[in-house]
Amino acid sequence: MEMLVLATGAFLLTHFVSGTPLRAALVRAMGEWPYRGLYSLVAFVTLGAMIWAYAATPPGASLWTPLRLLPLLLMPFAFILAVAGYWRNPTMVGADKLLKSDDPARGMIRITRHPLMWGIMLWAASHILANPDTPSLVFFGGFLLVGLLGTISQDRRKARTSGEDWARFARLTSHVPFVAVAQGRNRIVWREIGWLRPAIGIALFVVLLLAHGWLFGARPY
Repeated sequence: MEMLVLATGAFLLTHFVSGTPLRAALVRAMGEWPYRGLYSLVAFVTLGAMIWAYAATPPGASLWTPLRLLPLLLMPFAFILAVAGYWRNPTMVGADKLLKSDDPARGMIRITRHPLMWGIMLWAASHILANPDTPSLVFFGGFLLVGLLGTISQDRRKARTSGEDWARFARLTSHVPFVAVAQGRNRIVWREIGWLRPAIGIALFVVLLLAHGWLFGARPY
């Protein structure tokens, strides 16, 4: 359990560096691509340590009544958000030039400007509620915090570095899904989302659902 807490803390710190002035200092000292390489390496190492520690930690007593079916309801939407969010996403690494386009918010970005991270948050939250023990709270809670606090930190950093381009993009979009649409700042254009990316998301969900017991040692249904 101690290793799980330490690994999760290191994983969180690694992801929050990009939202602090330390990132700029490291980029000046190392260069952009060496920094990204080191960042990715540390992220993968800490993630691997989290997975190993979680798998090795006994679950312990339940903290509340488990909602076992919740992931079955939420995970299809999480996969659709994650897959569709890879297309024309100005918040992705190296995609800042999309902020300058005439229509920077297209497809799934009209619904939320952080679709991938919302997919991760849905995955983490649903698994916390379905696995109400302390190790799961630490493990999945780490991902939930990365998604929530990381996107807020990213918005602040982009506002500093991209100026009016980001301000225009932020006016057209929302962090929380459907808020910009509900407020009339954007609209859903289904043909931009299409059917292929949601279909890929659903297919990935079905594959992982069927292989869940073999991959992770727990049957979700």
